[in-house]
Amino acid sequence: MAVVRMPLSPPVSRRALKHTRTLTVEAYARDDGLWDIEARITDTKTRIVKLASGERPAGAPIHDLKLRLSINRDLDILAVEAVSDAVPYPGYCDTISPAYQAMVGLNLMRSFRQQLTARIGGTGGCTHLTELAQILPTATIQAFAGDVIDTRDGSSAAGEQQQKPFQLDRCHALRTDGAAVALYYPRWAIKVAEPFQSS
Repeated sequence: MAVVRMPLSPPVSRRALKHTRTLTVEAYARDDGLWDIEARITDTKTRIVKLASGERPAGAPIHDLKLRLSINRDLDILAVEAVSDAVPYPGYCDTISPAYQAMVGLNLMRSFRQQLTARIGGTGGCTHLTELAQILPTATIQAFAGDVIDTRDGSSAAGEQQQKPFQLDRCHALRTDGAAVALYYPRWAIKVAEPFQSS
């Protein structure tokens, strides 16, 4: 199958890089059957940054924040660790980590973002750690795909798959009345009725 790449269009003007935000999420299957989801957010600038708390050299992180969630296969959060290795206001920003224990007991697929905001939104948490936490549901589902969550539409000698694959009807491309599902998951495709045309 040919891979079609669709890069961004060329910039319309000369430009200079000023800021880079990097988000990283790594998922680890543990020997005890649980999973650790580790996320990191960094912000760097290409120039010296003058903050109220002092100067930061070009390339030094303004933010370098990490979260580790320990979860089970049902996506329940069992443990949380938050660290702030680089912050704009040392001694202040980096004291909020204990607040993230409020995430314990939440489920990544059951109103997670709303409950996260209710528990540690605004001044109850760090804007950047909370924003980082908000990307974890979809990142974790991606990590679980093919390992914990069956995403195939195949059949086995014992019989056909009984449940609709998890990913169907969760995005535009994989809607059950669409062409991709008709092609790749035909058993789950819903045929859309043709509009009535009078003669």
